[in-house]
Amino acid sequence: MSIIASKPETQYTPCPEGLHQAVCCDVIDLGIVAGTWGDKHKVRLVWQIDEMNQETSRPFDVRKQYTLSLHDRATLRKDLESWRGRKFTADELKGFDLEKLLGVNCQVQVVQDISEEGTTWANVQAIVPAPRSAVKLVPREYVRMQDRHDIAIGTGGDGDTDDPIPF
Repeated sequence: MSIIASKPETQYTPCPEGLHQAVCCDVIDLGIVAGTWGDKHKVRLVWQIDEMNQETSRPFDVRKQYTLSLHDRATLRKDLESWRGRKFTADELKGFDLEKLLGVNCQVQVVQDISEEGTTWANVQAIVPAPRSAVKLVPREYVRMQDRHDIAIGTGGDGDTDDPIPF
C-alpha cells in the first residue's frame, strides 16, 4: 500500500493591514536558528489584535521573529523601546525578561507582503504604546506554544532525539 504525501490546499486569511490595538499573547523561544548571517538565538512574539477573523470567529494573530539581543542596532531593542515609549536603562540592558510582555497592550502597524508563490503574509512593521484611553485587551482563545503538549516539535513523535532529521 502506498503512502502519498502532498501539499495541502489551505485557505489563510492574513491579518488586515493598518494600525491595530493588540495584546501580547505569546513569547516563544525558537532556540538557535541558522540564517544567512550565521546561527542566532531567535524568539517570536505573538500578538492578538482587536479585529475578528470572520472565517474562524477568533481574533487575528500576528507575529514577528527577532534575534534575542538588546544590542544598540537590534530590532528587538528598537521595537521594545518604541512599545515602551522610552529607552532601556543600563540596568535593564543587563537582562530583560521577555515574559513580562505577556498580557501587555500596544498598537501594532501591520503591512501585507506577497511571497513569490503568491501567498499574502501579514508583517508587524511597528509597535507603539496603547492609547491611554483604550479598553485593555486580554488574549482570547489562544494557547501558548509552551502549553501545547500534544505537539511534538523536532522529533519523530517517539521521543528519539539523537537524529535531528528523523527519516
